[in-house]
Amino acid sequence: MNTKQTIRKILFVLLWVVIGGGMITLLVAAIGKKKKEVCRNYIITIKGNADNYFVDKKDILRLVSASTDGKIIGQHLSGIKMKKVEELLEDNEWIQEAELWFDNKNILNITVTEREPIARVFTTAGNTFYIDSNTKRMGLSDKISARVPVFTGFPEKRTWNNKDSALMKDIKTIAGFVQADTFWNSQVSQLDIVSCGFNCWNFEMIPVVGNHTVRLGNAENMKQKFERLFIFYKQILSKSGFDKYPVLDVQYKGQVIGVKEKLTSKIDSVQLRKNIEKLLKQSSEVQ
Repeated sequence: MNTKQTIRKILFVLLWVVIGGGMITLLVAAIGKKKKEVCRNYIITIKGNADNYFVDKKDILRLVSASTDGKIIGQHLSGIKMKKVEELLEDNEWIQEAELWFDNKNILNITVTEREPIARVFTTAGNTFYIDSNTKRMGLSDKISARVPVFTGFPEKRTWNNKDSALMKDIKTIAGFVQADTFWNSQVSQLDIVSCGFNCWNFEMIPVVGNHTVRLGNAENMKQKFERLFIFYKQILSKSGFDKYPVLDVQYKGQVIGVKEKLTSKIDSVQLRKNIEKLLKQSSEVQ
C-alpha cells in the first residue's frame, strides 16, 4: 500500500469521526433543549359514537392532570410520562385505547377511543352491566343510557368460567343481529336467558308489540330464525289476529310452531295488528 492510499484512508476516517462527533453534539444539544421546553397547550379528541359519549373531556383532563401533578400547560415535556398516562386512561372501563404525543409546537395531543356497548345484561340477582364487542364488562354511566338489546337471567357469579364466556359470545351474536336490523331493533324488548341443563342455555324473546313469547333456542342460525318469524308475522296478520299465539317457537329448522290460546279481546287484537303493521311498514320503508 503506497503513501497516498494510506493518507486517503486516514482522511476518510477523520472525516467520519468529525461528522459523527457533530451529530452527537447536535443530538445532545437537542435533548438538552427538549428537557427545558414545556407543554404549551393540549388537544383532547374522543372517538366513538358522537351522540353517546360515556366519558367527556373533563373526565380525560382530570385523569391526565392526576398523573402530571395537577397541571399540563407549563409542565416540562420530560415530566409527562406518556406511557404511564396512556395506561392510566386505559384503566378506565369506558376507554378502549389512548394515545398521546407532542407535535412540533409542543402541544400535547390526547386521543381516546371509547368502548361501545352492544348489550345490557341483567343477572339473576338484579345486577346489571354493559358488554362491548369484545364481551368486556362495563358498569353503567351516570351520563347517558345506551339504547342496546337487553338480556335478562344471566347467572350471578363473582368470577367467570369458560361457560360464562361462551354465553357472552352468544349474547354478542344475537345483540349484533338485532341492532343491525331495523325491524327487530324496534320490535325486540328483551331477551331472556333460560337454562336447559349443564352448560346449556336457550334464549326467549319478548316483543315490544304483541302478547307473546318467542323461543329462539341457542344462538346458532339466528338470522334464519328471525327470518322465519318475520314471515310468520306477515302471514298471521292477514288471518285471525296477532295475539292468537302466546308462544312462538322458531328454534327448529324450517319451522314456526305456535301454541294456541283464546284471544284476549277483539279490541286488543285489532290494536296489536295495527301496531305490528306499522312496524312492518317502517321497516320496509327503511330497507
